[in-house]
Amino acid sequence: MNLVLGFAPFLCFFILSRLSADFALWFAFAAAFVVTIRDFVESPTLRLLDIGNLLVFGSLALLRGFLVPGLDLAVVRFLAELALFCLLAGSIILRRPFSLQYAHASPKDTWPPGLFRRVNYITSAVWLSAFAVMAVTDAATTFLPLPHYFAIATGTVALGIAVLFPLRYPAMVARRLTRP
Repeated sequence: MNLVLGFAPFLCFFILSRLSADFALWFAFAAAFVVTIRDFVESPTLRLLDIGNLLVFGSLALLRGFLVPGLDLAVVRFLAELALFCLLAGSIILRRPFSLQYAHASPKDTWPPGLFRRVNYITSAVWLSAFAVMAVTDAATTFLPLPHYFAIATGTVALGIAVLFPLRYPAMVARRLTRP
């Protein structure tokens, strides 16, 4: 569940962007700040996703609020999704999947180390795929004559899969591990 909370700023942005892009960006930035502070108080380390959310939503809020106020919502969404995609891809390329920072110690102690890492690579890859799908569909609606509801529907499905996957997949693997 902690992993899903790490994406809370983006989820807030995704939901609220239909009301107001500016409000959604500032709210997501505030949510990123709250999540980062909460996590930092629990353990004095900063997670990649927390810092990434702070930088992405803070930068986009300033960009749209002061530098380019007329920036289209699809472009803002594309930039946010592309930035988070790059962060997540970087963590996998560097062989430190971001989901390891959210993994609990108890499964790691009882699971074989290779399996524990594989589950985290797969979880990170699912999130990476969701951001790739969302970025591509937002880019398509920005640069091609596609309706915005196409990006909304596709993004909602991709995000739904990404949110549900880390809640179910590790438990499924754990059940398989305890079978005789």
